[in-house]
Order: sequence, then structure tokens, then C-alpha cells
Amino acid sequence: MPEQQRSARGRGRSPNSTATRVYERVRTGGERYWSLSDFRDLPATAVAHALSRLASQGELQRLRKGLYYRPKQTVIGPSVPSASAAVGHTLNVPLHPTRLSAGNALGFSTQNPARPEFATPAAAAPGALRNATVHTRRPASRFELDAPDGALLELLRDRARYSDLSPQETMRRLVSMLSDRARFRRLAKAALSEPPRVRAMLGALGEQAGAPAAALKDLRQSLNPISRFDFGVLAALPNAREWQAR
Repeated sequence: MPEQQRSARGRGRSPNSTATRVYERVRTGGERYWSLSDFRDLPATAVAHALSRLASQGELQRLRKGLYYRPKQTVIGPSVPSASAAVGHTLNVPLHPTRLSAGNALGFSTQNPARPEFATPAAAAPGALRNATVHTRRPASRFELDAPDGALLELLRDRARYSDLSPQETMRRLVSMLSDRARFRRLAKAALSEPPRVRAMLGALGEQAGAPAAALKDLRQSLNPISRFDFGVLAALPNAREWQAR
């Protein structure tokens, strides 16, 4: 008997019921947030009942009405949902860590700011983040990025100044992060709406990481050839001058 049918029957569900389909998506979806909007192809009332039932069974954590979190198991117990990510999911706007919060989120710093800082393309800061500093009106391209990718662009906006690592280790880690070609394409596309210095630094790092030539070409062609940019600690990149670093 197929595994899905066994798991469904073991819980008293029909293999093709809405409850079963919701359960299987949640079970295989890993750590993430869930809401009714994730099941637009299924009856909303039945989905709401299924999510509520999964929460009562301990499969999900109910964060607020209509929003649930599926934790992952770690060595110290179940993972804990991020309050800022939950707010961003509820409001359907991205919240990307910035400044020291970005350095911490990406593993470049162990320091935590007294007030978390986030960046968002929204025109106004979410009221639910009263205890955080929120920088608004980032480019609309940020809607296509998750928190780690957005944090990486924020780190470049600040010229990696919020890294506690040595310049060489900072560059090595950034190059490693950008060696994922799909990730680099996403960031290169979004960076076309970012300040020129971000495009230049991303291009230099991507070239070191062996990024796709087409994405690098788009970044290079977006730069004014007579401009020069402050790369901060990233000025030590071997190809920084080729990407118009001062």
C-alpha cells in the first residue's frame, strides 16, 4: 500500500480528502509557515479545519488566527518561529534583516543589536514591530527574495561593515554563499534595482564564485563606466578594481 494511503488511513482520513492533502503537504514541506493562502486549490473551510486539527495534534504551532508554524527538530528541541518572519508572513511583505541584524543572521557576527533592524519594500513599518527599527521603501524586487537573500543584499549595502570576521574570511564566506548559481541569478536580478555599489560588489564576488556569465554581464552593463565605488573591506577582492572599486 502506498505510504500516503497508509499514513492517511492510520489517522482515519480518506487518501483523497482535503485533510489528507493538507497533512501531506505540511508533512513534506519542512520548517515553514502555513496559512489558508497556501492551499488556494482546496476548499477554504476544510483547509481551516485541517490546519486546526494538525495544531491540536502537535504537528503545527498556531501563532495567531489563520497562521501556523511547522517546526523542525534540533539538538535542543523544536525550532522556534521568528516573530519578525511571522509578522512578515501575515502582512504578506518581506522583512529582511539589516545592519547588525543581517550580520548576525548570516553568521558574520555573534552580536545581537539592542533593537533588531529590518528592511522592507513596504511604504510603512508594520505596527507589530514596535520594538524594532524598520527601514522602508526598499526596491520592489525584494518581494522576490527570502530573508537570507535579502539580508545578503543588506550586508552589501553596508559594504560588509557589520562582519566581525577578518576581511579575508568575510570575502571567502560571501563567495561561498554566492557559489549557488540559482541564488546568484536571483540576487543579480534583484540587484539591478539596488544602488550601483551593491551591483558592483555583487559582480566582483560573483565573478570570484564562478557565477553565470550572463548574470555578470547584466550587472556590469548596469554600471556607469566612469563611476567608482567604496567597497569597504571588500576592496581587498582580487578583481575589485575591475568592478570599479576606488
